[in-house]
Amino acid sequence: MHELRPMTRRSLLAGAGAVAVGATGLGGVAQAGRRPRRPRSGYPPLWQQAWQRGIVFGSSIATWQLDADYPALHAREAGLLFTEDDLLWYQLKPGPDAPLNFVPGDQIIGLAEQNEQLVIAAHLAWDEGFGDGWTEDDLWGLTAAEASDLLYGVIEAEVAHYRGRADGWIVANEVTDPFDADANGFRTNVPWYATIGPSYIGESFHIAHQEDPGALLLINEFGFETVNEFGDQPGPRRQAYLTAIDTLLDDDVPVQAVGIQGHLLADRFATRFNENAYRAFLGEIADRGLPILITELDVLDDGLPAAIGPRDQKVADVYRRYLDVTLDEEAVKVVVAFGLTDRYTWLEEDQPRPDGAPRRPLAFDDDLQRKPAANAISAAFAAAPCRDPLWTPPRVP
Repeated sequence: MHELRPMTRRSLLAGAGAVAVGATGLGGVAQAGRRPRRPRSGYPPLWQQAWQRGIVFGSSIATWQLDADYPALHAREAGLLFTEDDLLWYQLKPGPDAPLNFVPGDQIIGLAEQNEQLVIAAHLAWDEGFGDGWTEDDLWGLTAAEASDLLYGVIEAEVAHYRGRADGWIVANEVTDPFDADANGFRTNVPWYATIGPSYIGESFHIAHQEDPGALLLINEFGFETVNEFGDQPGPRRQAYLTAIDTLLDDDVPVQAVGIQGHLLADRFATRFNENAYRAFLGEIADRGLPILITELDVLDDGLPAAIGPRDQKVADVYRRYLDVTLDEEAVKVVVAFGLTDRYTWLEEDQPRPDGAPRRPLAFDDDLQRKPAANAISAAFAAAPCRDPLWTPPRVP
């Protein structure tokens, strides 16, 4: 008996949130025929500060987050839009018999185009994001032929629909692991592996490349910075990821870039983060000729005081320590925050603080005011070496 992995804010919104998509999110996009006015600030936008070093800075956002004022902050600060929820299956194909629904994806990618932002579209092959319309048997009970028709059919139609509009696709998300894995580092405890086998990963890349040959194709994974909340060490996860990447490259799979999610754990980060080991890991990816994208950067503030001032300073310290090391590697071309405002963070719902204090993992607070984390990100960009850019944001003159 297999169980689907627990739903998260990234994969399925709670009832109130889902209602908000219809009540405000999609309506907000529908009213976005004219570009939102970007708020004035005493600081240059983060994307401009990053671009001075040849780095693209962006953020995820979803249609359910498009309230009265957050879209303007996102338009100002981000040079790239990462599709947080709107291309996941609970939106795209909410049940086995449901036709593909491109309305949310069309609207969020349309927003990026209005704001002259690059786009990373996510995710094509993942074992989460299905929603309540999918039962365990709908996925684990398929034959190999049925699973192939389902997965590959959705990928082919989705990528063809957005051909030329996504600068990058996260093709394979969270498909590696050092424990529940085969000899090549690929996770076995996912429905696509159980039904199709490990070939589903390479085939997903080939289909995406065929349907959108101009887009950059990424593999994406988490857990490389410090020991995680379950006590797992990052070293074995790094090695499994490298082994999986090498396997795909040896098989001529068009893996063109590597995504590192960057969900950082604040608890004892300064002592747990082995800078030399992390530099070596990034260097090994760079040695394979692959650009690196930090795709989902935020800070889980467990282990920090509830008081806002001290907590914000410690979160900022985590950002600065991490980015100072990461951006020293010139193969790191893109940094994408997993949201810009604490108003909308998956951590608040999925991993609330035991003391009940609201999470504060991002660069701007609930009122969209700049926090020390934003200053730390700015400082890290200023200190980073210049590099040849991967992309040029459309808004660059």
